[in-house]
Amino acid sequence: MGYYSENLAGIRLKQCYDIAPPRVRQYLEAEIKHVLSRLGPGDSVLELGCGYGRVTREIARAAGRVVGIDTAAESLKLAGDAARAEACEYVKMDATDLDFDDDEFDMVVCVQNGICAFGVDRETLVKEAIRVTRPGGRILFSTYSGKFWAHRLRWFELQAEHGLVGEIDYEASGGGVIACKDGFRAGAMGEEDFRGLCARIGVEFSITEVDESSVFCELIKPRV
Repeated sequence: MGYYSENLAGIRLKQCYDIAPPRVRQYLEAEIKHVLSRLGPGDSVLELGCGYGRVTREIARAAGRVVGIDTAAESLKLAGDAARAEACEYVKMDATDLDFDDDEFDMVVCVQNGICAFGVDRETLVKEAIRVTRPGGRILFSTYSGKFWAHRLRWFELQAEHGLVGEIDYEASGGGVIACKDGFRAGAMGEEDFRGLCARIGVEFSITEVDESSVFCELIKPRV
């Protein structure tokens, strides 16, 4: 989480999305569309790693209560300033140590490869998301599809050209990982990675590829 809290937060994070090429914009819109398709009327939703509120604001137009958390104060301020027309709540919080009650939300969402980008223990992350979701509720995690590699790499090249991330380290990049010479690394989860993670936790799940750009793992919290 440190890189996104210290190096790539607030307006710098927003600039990454502002310069996204058309195919990447399509991917971003497809992710949001898929999340919205899984919402129920009036659902309460928690977004992990909300950044400057890009996804949270879209969810708020279709849900009831919406809370976004992040570790970057600069990003959260930008999110709050931009969300005056939507009923969004933004809180600085660690996604692996959520200050919410058990069973508090109908849905927990972690998109844009947050499960890898956060740089935290993935099993702890998923277990915390499950804990705060009501029985029968949904938890959505997304990562990049392997089919999207060329578009993803080009997007990071643009970010590097604009000085938002370090120069791409092509020798260290590959196998789903984009590495930069400033130490930044962005990995991805494969379908088998998700299957293994869910098996260890012991939770029902389904895998869906969206737009040949993202892969969603949807978990259902068991009913007691």
